Amino acid sequence: MLRVGIDVGGTFTDLMLVDDDDGRVTVHKVPSTPADPSRATMTGLAELCEFGGARPGDLDQLLHGTTVATNIVLERNGSKTGMITTRGFRDIIYIGRHRRPKTFSIYQDLPWREPTLVDRRHRLPVTERIVPPGDVRVPLDEDEVREAAHKLREANVEAVAVCFLFSFLNPAHERRVKEILEDELPGVHLSISHEVVPQHREYERFSTTALNAYIGPKTSRYLHNMHDALRDLAPDTDFHLMASNGGTLTVDGAASRPAQLLMSGPVAGIVGGIAAARSAGYDSVITLDVGGTSADIGVAPDANVRMKHLYDTNLGGYEVMVPMVDLDTIGAGGGSLARVDAGGLLRVGPQSAGADPGPVCYGRGGTEPAATDAQVALGRMRPEARLAGGLELQTDAARAAIARLGAGLGLDPTETAMGITQILTQNMVNAISVNSVQKGFDPRDFSLVAFGGGGPLYGADIARELSVPRVIVPLHPGITSAMGLLDSDLKYESQRTVMVDSPDADPAALEQVFTELEAEGRAALDADDVAHEDRLFQRWADCRYVGQAYELLVPVPPGPLDAEAITRLAEEFEQTHEREYFYRFPEKPVQIVHLRSYAIGLMPSVEFTPIAEGGPEPPDVAVVDRRPVVFFAGGATGEHDTPFYDRERLLAGNVLHGPAIVEQLDSTTVIPPGMDARVLPDGAIVIDCLPEEPRA
Repeated sequence: MLRVGIDVGGTFTDLMLVDDDDGRVTVHKVPSTPADPSRATMTGLAELCEFGGARPGDLDQLLHGTTVATNIVLERNGSKTGMITTRGFRDIIYIGRHRRPKTFSIYQDLPWREPTLVDRRHRLPVTERIVPPGDVRVPLDEDEVREAAHKLREANVEAVAVCFLFSFLNPAHERRVKEILEDELPGVHLSISHEVVPQHREYERFSTTALNAYIGPKTSRYLHNMHDALRDLAPDTDFHLMASNGGTLTVDGAASRPAQLLMSGPVAGIVGGIAAARSAGYDSVITLDVGGTSADIGVAPDANVRMKHLYDTNLGGYEVMVPMVDLDTIGAGGGSLARVDAGGLLRVGPQSAGADPGPVCYGRGGTEPAATDAQVALGRMRPEARLAGGLELQTDAARAAIARLGAGLGLDPTETAMGITQILTQNMVNAISVNSVQKGFDPRDFSLVAFGGGGPLYGADIARELSVPRVIVPLHPGITSAMGLLDSDLKYESQRTVMVDSPDADPAALEQVFTELEAEGRAALDADDVAHEDRLFQRWADCRYVGQAYELLVPVPPGPLDAEAITRLAEEFEQTHEREYFYRFPEKPVQIVHLRSYAIGLMPSVEFTPIAEGGPEPPDVAVVDRRPVVFFAGGATGEHDTPFYDRERLLAGNVLHGPAIVEQLDSTTVIPPGMDARVLPDGAIVIDCLPEEPRA
């Protein structure tokens, strides 16, 4: 079975080809084409197949991670959108909740919200009303629906969101409106709230449905254009996309619910990082994916991907009530620009040089120094090294740009470059602290998996600051996100609101709900031709104490639901609540709010062929150079004589003593003075960052 993973980043597009039959792995990187991401994707795919000795027509599966949907939201360039909603509730997406982002700011503009996704003149109310538990209080006025459709057609909207109160309990009115709009507005993207997010909380449901409509037309066009281009190159290849929940979606599923793609790009990295750590023999990991524009940070205790609380799932100021892997993204990457602010302080990021023109050292017309230029100026990246995309580093240009910046600060070029590197490092240290220490996790109990083109450059210094004992650098760090795509399973979520106190819950009724949800997931897996032995079903529940406003997601005990299982579910919630918030309410009953079913199609994991073995001493042929490199060590900044190794020539069992630099096509690994690194059988490098000492 031939599978390809393609991760489109802001600077590079990463590709990995895996032959599951013989374990061969081929990797490739090409510069991204932000104006048309499919151009770099198709070019890179053709080149990857050529390098791997495969014909595109022989590919069985292609998995794709994309930031297209994310960028539409962040850049505010979505489609003109209309909304049809219950009369009297057209302003819900404007009013929002009582939470305000700048409650005490005297500079806060009014209205306080981000620009609404749907202009008020395009939010059209119609007469209808459904009330709990799903009863029709006021019938749907279909004539008003047709009149609203006529107005939206005259307004030339490209998408329509349909959002009615309590449609998650009874979607009959929304279904009928969808039928009418399909007749009245052919070709317009329809986003129906009970299909997008069938849960209570009308504001979040309306906001998510509106966002789904706002990004729908452009995302759908991109996906179908990609699919068409792939069909021309590889007509029999299955095409799937990474979803925000860590699973994958079909093209049609992603096109109809593009809100599921909002974290598509970053999620593949944490999945790949977990897989790399598992191969190296470690479970609890912090993943650090440093690309050209940003750094994505995730925490996975016991190799488990953590999901965000649904009240934390927002993007660009908009509430998005869809399951998302818990990770954080900051503007810290190889292209992060250095500058002097109005107060005379050195700043790095979040602005980035991106793929075009890129850092000064790329020689593509960039003039402002970036983080990569600082690494070049410190001697950590050689101009002679082979780099992805055929890049040749312009060392003199990078040093000149660093010198110009430093002159305004009264610093020499070395001090300036070290300052840029340390600031970027500290930015990532702070972000990891927020995602670990402030969420109850001790970094000393984790391994740091550093990947992306820039992760191995900064990983060891970050680990030292956080007292993380080791850094794992995968065999192909710059392609780890693409590997994560190939290590992901198909995953379909079905959900339903039940809103019942656990002491009053009817186990048989809840079991029937799960049976119906699992039938939906089974149909989705049938459509993907997933073999029965490769299917897995998981049950989860959103629970809270009675009177609380938000829920925690907890696993449902295996087996058919009975009274004992309900009791165990409540206890699991209380333990989770205590772990998250450090207290519990034993006198309060637990309320079961939503039931969720995940239908999972298990896919083969990426297994790397073990590399050749050697002793502790690296072979002489692996040393490609030795030259002075600047490090901060022993409380001072200075040059250290440093060997440069070719990673392809290192052997399993080799031990590298810092300072040392390991070069490869897709990344550069820095081993600072005082640290040792060892090469594992799967080719990963583990940097031991701290001496063994008793913990205080």
